[in-house]
Amino acid sequence: MSQVNILVVEDEQDILDLVEYNLQQEGFHVLRATDGLAGVQLAKKERPDLVILDLMLPKMDGKEVCRSIRQDGETSTMPIMMLTARAEEIDRVIGFELGADDYLTKPFSPRELVLRVRAVLRRLKDKVASNSLIRFPGILIDPEKHRVEIDEQDVRLTATEFRLLQCLAANSGNVLTREDLLDQVWGYVYDGYARTVDTHIRRLRKKMGNQQERIDTIRGVGYRFRPELLQ
Repeated sequence: MSQVNILVVEDEQDILDLVEYNLQQEGFHVLRATDGLAGVQLAKKERPDLVILDLMLPKMDGKEVCRSIRQDGETSTMPIMMLTARAEEIDRVIGFELGADDYLTKPFSPRELVLRVRAVLRRLKDKVASNSLIRFPGILIDPEKHRVEIDEQDVRLTATEFRLLQCLAANSGNVLTREDLLDQVWGYVYDGYARTVDTHIRRLRKKMGNQQERIDTIRGVGYRFRPELLQ
């Protein structure tokens, strides 16, 4: 089994040591960076399996680090978990808008950190349905190549956005609640995290262009993928 590399970008030494210790106890290899600029450089050089990223960093803040990773074609699908003391809902939303895959606030339980890390890594490997192509008029989803084509144009999605679209399309015509999506896409269900789904749906729709109306909002329930685009 290949070694899993996790990059931790955190300027508080005690927290960096704590995260590193707990991840190493679980068998992960940890890369360390104490400022945002070093974090971006390590992410692009080492291509870790996951980045755990603080928001408040010297030289380059976590938002800029996240944006830089997402804008680089070589690292754009790299999973990112925000780890920060900023617990306000607006900060979580901003983090997800920038492309974070998960968000954990300080102080945190080391056990929850490990569980969340495993959930992020697991959902990248698990398949919602099968590895076969998913096709609809104007949409092609290729799980093997992690590729999405919208109206004959390649569309770059983050790992979570890809899995979200795959989950919805694989259940075409069926309504999935936010809890269903949290469970199948994120790998956990926590109270108060429904906004996470809404934020990612909004980002996904923007990237789908003329096909965005395929994702129906079922008010008070969840979302549904329409197999046919209404004219």
